[in-house]
Amino acid sequence: MSRFVYLALGILFVSCHPTQKCTVDDLLEIDKQFSKASEKNGFARAFTDFAHTDAVILRDNNMPLQGKSAIAAYFAKADTVNTSFTWQPIDAEIAQSCDLGFTYGMYKFLKDSIREEGTYVSVWKKDSIGNWKYILDAGNEGL
Repeated sequence: MSRFVYLALGILFVSCHPTQKCTVDDLLEIDKQFSKASEKNGFARAFTDFAHTDAVILRDNNMPLQGKSAIAAYFAKADTVNTSFTWQPIDAEIAQSCDLGFTYGMYKFLKDSIREEGTYVSVWKKDSIGNWKYILDAGNEGL
């Protein structure tokens, strides 16, 4: 075969098997942006905006919230006046496929005289256009 045929086959192979580049730092940055959005726009909007279509939230003394529309409806009723809910990721891991990962860290929730601190884990999945969205979020009080 001519060099042209080998070159064409090589280009075809590379174009059909794109290599995905992802880093733990990228996912940590998304989690930090999520917290900044909570601080800037309120946690109710942030938890809706960053939710995957099929997201699930697990919280103490509550049944799982399943799906972005249920999450949006739940947070639409939230009392967000005088409330600050922020977090700081500690570490993350990403699957070799670059479409699934998790972050974990510590959070602070402040409302009037209430102060709660705890830990959390968020599982992240890329949506249909390649943006990281949380697919599962859970936290627990106790620091």
